Amino acid sequence: MSTIKPPAPRDDHTDATVRAKRTRGGPKGLRITDVAAQAGVSPITVSRVFNNPESVAPETLERVRQVVQKLGYVPNRLAGGLSSARSRLIAAIVPTISHSLFSETVQVFSETMSRAGYEVLLALSGYSASNEESLLDTVLSRRPEGVLLTGVAHTDSLRERLRNVGIPVVETWDMTDAPIDMLVGFSHYEIGAAVATHLLERGARRPALVSANDARARARRAGFRERLAQAGIEDVPEALVAPPSSVAVGKRALPELLARAQDIDAVFCGSDLLAIGALGAARAMGLQVPSQLAICGFGDLEFATETTPQLTTVRVDGTRIGVNAARFLLDRLSGEHGADEHRFLDVGFSVVPREST
Repeated sequence: MSTIKPPAPRDDHTDATVRAKRTRGGPKGLRITDVAAQAGVSPITVSRVFNNPESVAPETLERVRQVVQKLGYVPNRLAGGLSSARSRLIAAIVPTISHSLFSETVQVFSETMSRAGYEVLLALSGYSASNEESLLDTVLSRRPEGVLLTGVAHTDSLRERLRNVGIPVVETWDMTDAPIDMLVGFSHYEIGAAVATHLLERGARRPALVSANDARARARRAGFRERLAQAGIEDVPEALVAPPSSVAVGKRALPELLARAQDIDAVFCGSDLLAIGALGAARAMGLQVPSQLAICGFGDLEFATETTPQLTTVRVDGTRIGVNAARFLLDRLSGEHGADEHRFLDVGFSVVPREST
């Protein structure tokens, strides 16, 4: 699906019209004829922009897309007779459900929304901002009454699109000073700093990093490196791997890291799966954990206490994230909190020391 471009210059008259038409469920009063009038084209041309864009002249295509972006118009693909009814649908876009980290949040979020009479439409972005944006257009066409997003690193056009559509949005699994709307998460940067502090307190003098390279992992990496720099450790060996993380990737990454930096004495792995792989690689190489190499993961998955040695990791309460994200949306949808009230919750985290450090 084509990316919607940045909005056209502000027009006070149009903005006032849009505000008047918006309801709690979004700008449902907007019609394709409103877009056509604002863009100076026929309704059929607007329809072609959505359904057959290659048949529209580039200049016209750009002009219509700018108006769509500005008005927050979403094409209604439901049956015409149903277009005025509430969808009772909530869209949730997450990177994956293969890891229990996200599946725990999705499960409790879906159960909470279901008890309130809403259905959750789940879309998997695969750690890609461009995929997330394409999925957003798809789910918005179903007329959801709210949206849940994972993380806060989105494209500018996605953020603008959601603000203009005017439905409640809750971002999760991260923190930012400028959320789209509501936010339930924690600081990945602070996690990285806390793990660095833990390893330093356990005597590490040459810590290293094995991490995925998505936005949240990069934030943990930044916190880890900055805390070590404060302790006078500037050279931090690292192996960056493509998401999603896996045991096999961690098992390959540790030997490659040791081949470049044989003196490392601690490793922060960006997930428990990577850490389990690193534990296996260390055992195969004859390294004693933690006396020769301390290993810390992230996520506190169920098997973290079943490893030998037991895995030190970082615990995040995914259930609390899911419950509060649902409550934020339900409160807004019920009218208990106004559309202009932004709500934030930092659920925090905890480093869980075990035998591997």
